[in-house]
Amino acid sequence: MRRVPALFAAIAIAEACSWAALLIGMFFKYGPVGDEIGVRIAGPVHGALFTAYLAVTVVLARVARWKWWVTLLALACSVPPFATLVFERWARSRGLLTVAEPEPVPQV
Repeated sequence: MRRVPALFAAIAIAEACSWAALLIGMFFKYGPVGDEIGVRIAGPVHGALFTAYLAVTVVLARVARWKWWVTLLALACSVPPFATLVFERWARSRGLLTVAEPEPVPQV
């Protein structure tokens, strides 16, 4: 579980890069070239990274014990282009990308 924050950061960056690739592919598909190969490649890659970002966000929210609104914000940032980068930097600056210490077991 200690690797979850690093995995979250890597997937957040990769998801943003896949957004860029998809936007470039869309430019070539709907622009003057009319070639959709970029969308055919970047579309599924972005879809997989989008799904991975959602999954790792839920896992990190549990292990880092995020408040509900932080989790909701992280999930919402998966939709606008490049917002995962903004959220990752914001969360890192506030110390939210650390695994919470386990709760102590009561002694009987």
